[in-house]
Amino acid sequence: MISFADYLQLLPKTELHCHFVSTMDAALFLELADKHRVTLWHDDPERLFDFADLVDFLVAFRLAHDVLRDPADFERVAYEGVRRAVADGNLRYREYAVNPQYFAERGLGYLDVVDPIIAGLRAAERDFGVGFRIVIAVNRRASAASAVALVQEMIAHPRPEVVALGQDDLTPENTEDPTRFAEAFALARAHGFRLTAHVGETDAASAAAVRDAIEVLGVDRIDHGYLITDDPELVRVARERGIGFTVTPISTTICSGWTLDPAHRIRSMIDAGLTLAVSTDDAMFFRTDLGREYREGLAAMGVDAATARRVAIDGIDAAFCSDAEKAALRADFRAQILALDALLAR
Repeated sequence: MISFADYLQLLPKTELHCHFVSTMDAALFLELADKHRVTLWHDDPERLFDFADLVDFLVAFRLAHDVLRDPADFERVAYEGVRRAVADGNLRYREYAVNPQYFAERGLGYLDVVDPIIAGLRAAERDFGVGFRIVIAVNRRASAASAVALVQEMIAHPRPEVVALGQDDLTPENTEDPTRFAEAFALARAHGFRLTAHVGETDAASAAAVRDAIEVLGVDRIDHGYLITDDPELVRVARERGIGFTVTPISTTICSGWTLDPAHRIRSMIDAGLTLAVSTDDAMFFRTDLGREYREGLAAMGVDAATARRVAIDGIDAAFCSDAEKAALRADFRAQILALDALLAR
């Protein structure tokens, strides 16, 4: 028999909100920083990942991209990140947010970034059976015109693994302002890419940003979106349209200072019947992993086994992979869950 904590740890999982640079572990990050003689934002490794809030974290997040410079760096991070996530939380499928604009500032072109990441993830898929897709993410600190140029790169250099456009970071004014990039999103939609956006993440945001992402940008999925709970009518709209939400419990304790308990906004979203996919967001920076998000995050919110199973399956429904791949994942998940249910201590 297994405990409920073990059950949550061993549930098969997708991860749909995962920033590529954050899939390193601390040891690899420090090794690459030393390799490329990168000066980090703090000289005490014990305090390297201590952040006051989202804005403080984002400073470190941007700088961390500097340790990835060679194709071998990208491939290694891609492969090792999958291996760890399988061991730490039974990862079976993952989607990565990749920010080419950060690397462009360091002299790397679009394909210099995307192709070695794909190579590393393909190798991991062969060895561990973990499927993947890539979401190219607009850096909101950059201009609307640069976002359009980024989508033009996606169109000019198609890769079957690159399936969507997203937007993350914050604007120079430290706001979300999703409609600033409406032209880039319209262009991506016209060329068949799926759409997602970071909105409604902290108390400094609003449900209006979630509404703008849904109604103006026409997104298929929302990253975070917690402030939607302030607008019951918008909750109804999102539920009826089947819009998925990628939620990251542990990050909310750091970026927003929220407590993980049954009153948490994520629990309210679950109870409202929204389609939720639990993820890590930035595992290295927040000292978390996919198993912990379920084992500690969902458990602290009072989620029971039936609800945890529903969340795991919701992660398949919200994914940007093909219907055939979703069907295969559901069959795999059902088989694993059946075995785990038989072992769960009553």
